[in-house]
Amino acid sequence: MILQNKEAFDAFKKLHEAYVNDPKRFQKEFEEKRSEMTLLIQRHVNRLCMKMESGKYGKFSSGLADKFWAEVRLHFPKIDELL
Repeated sequence: MILQNKEAFDAFKKLHEAYVNDPKRFQKEFEEKRSEMTLLIQRHVNRLCMKMESGKYGKFSSGLADKFWAEVRLHFPKIDELL
């Protein structure tokens, strides 16, 4: 996912760091990009878990999605933050 969208993730990482340092200044831009990145990430989570849900490992798909989002939050801790 990150390799396929390297430019988007690199730009979001810079913006995320700027937002952490000065939330008021970067709030609007962060909110816009956060929405885009959340949709991008969710598409990959859905793609990852979709086939599992219909198979014999369906009960593990929600746990996998949670782990996936936990990894995202390690790199972007403010991604869920609403002001």
